[in-house]
Amino acid sequence: MIYLRRANERGQVDFGWLKSQHSFSFGHYYDANHMGFSVLRVINDDVVQPGRGFETHGHRDMEIISYVVSGALKHKDSTGNEYTVPAGDVQVMSAGSGIMHSEFNPSNNEAVNFLQIWIVPDEKGGKPSYAQKTFGKNNHGALNQDGPLELLVSSDGREGSLKIKQNAEISRLTLNANETWRSAVKSRKGYLHVISGNVRVSSQSTVESEFINLGAGDAIGIYEHDSFSIEAIENAVALWFDLPV
Repeated sequence: MIYLRRANERGQVDFGWLKSQHSFSFGHYYDANHMGFSVLRVINDDVVQPGRGFETHGHRDMEIISYVVSGALKHKDSTGNEYTVPAGDVQVMSAGSGIMHSEFNPSNNEAVNFLQIWIVPDEKGGKPSYAQKTFGKNNHGALNQDGPLELLVSSDGREGSLKIKQNAEISRLTLNANETWRSAVKSRKGYLHVISGNVRVSSQSTVESEFINLGAGDAIGIYEHDSFSIEAIENAVALWFDLPV
């Protein structure tokens, strides 16, 4: 089966200093048909103007991941962490029993664009934690990626990924034009969020076969399919979520 979420159909927020597009219900935006996908509860595509940001606020019982697309994001929290997250870095904050934090754009002239992602944890409470990592390059600054799929977040931290408290994975899918990635989601759910470029998704099951073109900001959820393929119409970057049923 297919769950399709078009970029232009997302919830829209414009506060001047913040422009945000909500893939799922969030804040003042509510749509009963878009409450999340499996344990994936939030994907907000945020653009924050220079020198502005989110004042100190609290979270609990949520795994919060920030993927910085461009610019940089300054993070400060009540456990003493204070870091700048540049483009290409991934940040994971496990809210646990409760944490206070702020996020703002430290630049004087460049907006920051980042994806704010929330995943429901498989256990409540616990000590809050924070982790941050640069992916895609080794210690010498050279590209360090085998194949198009790079694991960013997982439940066990394998392959150098950041850990979360949920049986879920987030990977970055990078495809050159005309390159294809194939997989299957027989007993899981998959969710693809396109960051840049254009792709064609071909999915097959025992009851249906579909071909869907996706551009930046578009997303598709796939489940109960024996196989599917993602072909880049042009160079493309996307996040792939491997999620429990």
